[in-house]
Amino acid sequence: MQQALFVLLGAVAVLLLGFFIFSFYLPSRVRVERSLLIAAPASGIFNEVNVLHNWPHWSPWHAYDPEMKIVYTPNDTGQGAGYSWESRHRNVGKGSLMLTESRPYEYIGCEMNFMQQGAAKGYFRFDALAEGTLVTWGMEANLGSNPLRKLMGKLMDKWVGRDFEKGLQNLRSLTEKK
Repeated sequence: MQQALFVLLGAVAVLLLGFFIFSFYLPSRVRVERSLLIAAPASGIFNEVNVLHNWPHWSPWHAYDPEMKIVYTPNDTGQGAGYSWESRHRNVGKGSLMLTESRPYEYIGCEMNFMQQGAAKGYFRFDALAEGTLVTWGMEANLGSNPLRKLMGKLMDKWVGRDFEKGLQNLRSLTEKK
């Protein structure tokens, strides 16, 4: 019995050491990006993103918890606009968002702070095409050298990417019918 315990502990130690060594080879930066062609002009889509009070209409995180507490900055539109949120839903949590750049009908940049999970830079690109507007929603984050965070970074594309896809689909539904 005692020998089996030592074998088990040894196996766990080897796995942890292997994970730690493996983490050195994982990137410390993560990038998640999704794009969708929307049959609507860039002006209408841009305004849904540039005006923060519009986000509950299309953001997947607002749909997870319609009861989340949101506090907007006095300016809710364009560069300098922001809000903070707090939710009990595990996929939402608490944090803040600030629009750092707003180029009409082309680009919106933002800084997101997810409290314990850290900060990330987000962006939206609006590329006008003959068929409509190609909307790209992305984010980039520096995970540092923490092995667990770097492993979570490998899963980020799957987790956050699904939310970006939902949000872009919601933007499509909202703006194509206008």
